[in-house]
Amino acid sequence: MQRIYNYGSFLQAYALKRLIEGLDSENKVFFVDYRVGSPLVKIDNNESTGIKRKLEKLREYNKVDSSFVNKIKFFNHKRTYGKRFYPLLGINDKFNHNTDVDVLVIGSDEVFNCVQANTNVGYSRDLFGHNSKAKKVISYAGSFGNTTMKKIQDYQIEEDLKKDFLRFQSVSVRDKNSFKIVKQLGVDNPIINVDPVLAYDYMNLENNIPKERLYKEKYMIVYGYSGRITKEENEVLRKYATEKGLMILCFGGVQGCCDKFIDCTPFELLAYFRDAEVIVTDTFHGTIFSIINNRPFVTIIRKSVGNEYGNEEKLGYLLQITGTGSQRLDSLSEKKFSETLSYRIDYSNVNKILKQQREEAKKFLEKNIL
Repeated sequence: MQRIYNYGSFLQAYALKRLIEGLDSENKVFFVDYRVGSPLVKIDNNESTGIKRKLEKLREYNKVDSSFVNKIKFFNHKRTYGKRFYPLLGINDKFNHNTDVDVLVIGSDEVFNCVQANTNVGYSRDLFGHNSKAKKVISYAGSFGNTTMKKIQDYQIEEDLKKDFLRFQSVSVRDKNSFKIVKQLGVDNPIINVDPVLAYDYMNLENNIPKERLYKEKYMIVYGYSGRITKEENEVLRKYATEKGLMILCFGGVQGCCDKFIDCTPFELLAYFRDAEVIVTDTFHGTIFSIINNRPFVTIIRKSVGNEYGNEEKLGYLLQITGTGSQRLDSLSEKKFSETLSYRIDYSNVNKILKQQREEAKKFLEKNIL
């Protein structure tokens, strides 16, 4: 998932690469691309691909009730993303489909989210090691996202997935939903590992993260895909920021409450999270960025409805496993928001959990790669 125009996708890919390189200085690590499959979920009879999909996205982004300047900055962020950030991962515009390697590591991120409408991913059996030429295939912290076993059965791909998982020497997933699915698909001893952004100690190990404060005024971060923060939620956030004297900075997507959309590198993003007064997110990696920086935050849980996006499968478990379940909000009312932010997170305990999980991640990778 290293080519998705998304900070979380970049930082998990970069982290996993660094983790594997850190096992042995002789390890040569590079990214392999998957071939996009046809989506199992059809939104309508006219499948949106290529230019049409981009135009639809632009219209969707333009509906967000934010300033013209913020929208232009966001459009430019998306337009230049690959050119600016791909080189930091060691990739370029040329796709690499060579699976003739010693070890093919599938993951992390939603590599197994196969029942979805996204035409940039679709149902790609490459992401299940199908026809791989690798000597060994493993996964690390892979996720089915909001794909459930029922969806797999409804779309009649259960037998295909069972056959593909027979190819794996070891299966690592990052959440309970994914764990249950691979067990049902015949994987005997799957293991749950944390996402690479948690497994790699970014804030202590990564020299590319600026040490200095990047924004002088006090601010609140609102981190989510463009337009996914509702009008009512935007009003709650704007009122809170005004009362507390905070600017609202948005990253990755533009929102109606946004004072400034910031276009920065993935490493600068982590510095912004480090120095934020408060963080509000409804994303998996936005939650992780908050946790690794030990910041006050709130995570909004979105329920899955039909084929619409939902994050409860992966986010609920993330909050549970990191000891931050107190920061979960199923709806963003003014009272609940203030109460949740006033809760003092026990980050000494959270950091102990992270230390243990990082050791487990290293053990898994050593065992299955070296």
